[in-house]
Amino acid sequence: MSTPAPRGARAARSGPRRITLLGATGSIGRSAADIVQQQPERFVVEAVTANGNAEALAETAKSLGARLAVVADPAAYDDLVAALAGSGIEAAAGAAAVVEAAARPADLVVAGLVGSIGLAPTLAAIEAGADIALANKECLVCAGGLFLAAAERAGVHILPVDSEHNAVFQALDAENCGAVERIVLTASGGPFRTWTHEQMRRATAAEALRHPNWSMGRKISIDSATLMNKGLEVIEAHHLFAAPAEQLEVLVHPQSVVHGMVVYADGSVVAQLGAADMRIPIAHCLAWPERVAVATPRLDLTAVGTLTFEKPDSDRFPSLALAYEALRAGDWATTVLNAANEVAVEAFLDGAIGFLDIASVVRDGLDRAAGARVENGATIADTLALDAAARRYAAEAARRRTVLVG
Repeated sequence: MSTPAPRGARAARSGPRRITLLGATGSIGRSAADIVQQQPERFVVEAVTANGNAEALAETAKSLGARLAVVADPAAYDDLVAALAGSGIEAAAGAAAVVEAAARPADLVVAGLVGSIGLAPTLAAIEAGADIALANKECLVCAGGLFLAAAERAGVHILPVDSEHNAVFQALDAENCGAVERIVLTASGGPFRTWTHEQMRRATAAEALRHPNWSMGRKISIDSATLMNKGLEVIEAHHLFAAPAEQLEVLVHPQSVVHGMVVYADGSVVAQLGAADMRIPIAHCLAWPERVAVATPRLDLTAVGTLTFEKPDSDRFPSLALAYEALRAGDWATTVLNAANEVAVEAFLDGAIGFLDIASVVRDGLDRAAGARVENGATIADTLALDAAARRYAAEAARRRTVLVG
């Protein structure tokens, strides 16, 4: 077992840290921007990117003093140029421009792009020698071996942004990784933690999006409701901490106060606690190995009162078991799992399938891929080809389902 950051902690810098924000208008990007604005003397922003919201990206670029702003959608380029007029900030557009932005000189790149579009830019940032504050699940779920090998070659650090992985990172003792017995990731249980199977069968998208503790995007909110998000995090933890599936445990913790724990061979349990605010793990990554003062809610355990934990129910939430199964099957299966899940979640949000059909579509996608004897390749192109095939399999499975809600 190992820590995600290579041995030899990064020395504290004497000047500002140059950073790039990939996905600057998303929830991770906005939280990172807030931290930069709270500590302007510590950070210089090289570039910011977004998918297609030119107006919001321009506003972010101007507020952070970025040198470059890039929209992935070429159709939004004219709007971006107009919104940046007079600012002196360079503008660009297109997928290749996002990759080029990620490769510009920077000390740290925040990888906050959602989906497989984040693979090429994040790899480009690694190859350019930047440390990565990683919030893109696909980099590890779909191509973990490739990314970690590239990071080792480049001598860069992969710093986990997800609250659970960041908690484990903080709790790990780099000198005693060999004495780790278990890594525990916590899950809130989502909005359906106490719902019956029949109630979940009739669940609507609006109900599934109503997360009890966290403010998140639509896709990750549905993943939280199915517990697939926790399954993807198990796969990420396997790569980040070189831990086999048997050492990775999930506990449902409705209060979302304890984010992760490390159990050592002597019986000690080291946990990281904090308020449910993503700025806390993001700040830890931006300033690491230092700590930076951030205006975030402070945890008041007396107000919380009680912390409870329970085992996840695999009968009502089969997605978590599917993720463990895929992890044990190999890289091809985790790529298929992720792609099939994205298709299934989109179909549910569109009203094409029911909530319980999400796991069934993923199951069908995995079975179809296994029957086709697919393999994961050694390049991003290979991974994207497998991802595309898995999406086709899942789309076919979704079409065979009927709407169960309403």
